[in-house]
Amino acid sequence: MTYLRSYPNLLADIGGTNARFALETAPGKHEAILVLPCAHYPTLSDAIRAYLTSPVAAGVKIKKAGVAIANPVHSDVVQMTNHHWSFSIQAVQKEFDFQTLLVVNDFKALAMALPFLDHTQKYQVGTGQPQNNSAIGLLGAGTGLGVSGLIPTKHGWVALDSEGGHTSFSPTNQREMSILQFALQKYKHVSSERLMSGAGIQLIYQALASNQNLTVDDIDTPEITRRGLNNECPVCREVLSTFCELLGTMASNLAITLGAKGGIYIGGGIVPRLGEFFSTSNFRQRFEQKGRFANYLGQIPTYVITEPYPAFIGVSALLAQTDQ
Repeated sequence: MTYLRSYPNLLADIGGTNARFALETAPGKHEAILVLPCAHYPTLSDAIRAYLTSPVAAGVKIKKAGVAIANPVHSDVVQMTNHHWSFSIQAVQKEFDFQTLLVVNDFKALAMALPFLDHTQKYQVGTGQPQNNSAIGLLGAGTGLGVSGLIPTKHGWVALDSEGGHTSFSPTNQREMSILQFALQKYKHVSSERLMSGAGIQLIYQALASNQNLTVDDIDTPEITRRGLNNECPVCREVLSTFCELLGTMASNLAITLGAKGGIYIGGGIVPRLGEFFSTSNFRQRFEQKGRFANYLGQIPTYVITEPYPAFIGVSALLAQTDQ
């Protein structure tokens, strides 16, 4: 196969749990996707090497690589927040003889993907219409809580580096105040990520059960989610409802902060798994629950990203900018 320019490029999406890899064989064409558990590899280099020697990528010569990682990227050394990997970007580039190695925050990459998503890769929750040439907001719950946004300029979109998931959690009703009080017994600072994440679902479950003087079962997030979706456990059901409402408030805060009249997108691994439950939850009601700004928010659309590998689209777009 003959590739134009530098193709194939190596694309990676590194989270706290999984490392996803793909080859970009032409603009926007992603093949040979492989998901590797981060815990199985001592370092990022070990995971890259495992992919490049796997049957789907063995023998491929890579000159350009783009990595989206669930972590701030402010210098050459990257120390992951939700995993133990630590690495030097320059050292990894030299190790694999990459001409280019671009490493960016995963939600910055995901934000860059948003303009390229079509109706088969997202669905709308509630009403609202996007305004052209307006900011777009992004947040997503998974291992952590990612936040980003897109700002339109005359030269194209600019994706924001943001750690908005670590803003302080702000309760809006008595139930959420009791959850915060419970969490403060464990943590000096309760961020939004503490509750709107995989671990956060467990924390909400523990708080609600404790506040209702119920026995706390030793169950993990997938089991809480399963019981809640199947209506097998009232507390688990309440956990999921609370999670969706908290996300609605967080999304509305992001919308008015950015002036995101282009829409708010929900990514991450948790919400797509909730399916119809999320669509019929109070997420959108809470999104618009902003007093004098209710009408303002009512005009802003909210979308759930269903594309399984959106970060590849975004990091590909960012990598393409290095040719310009």
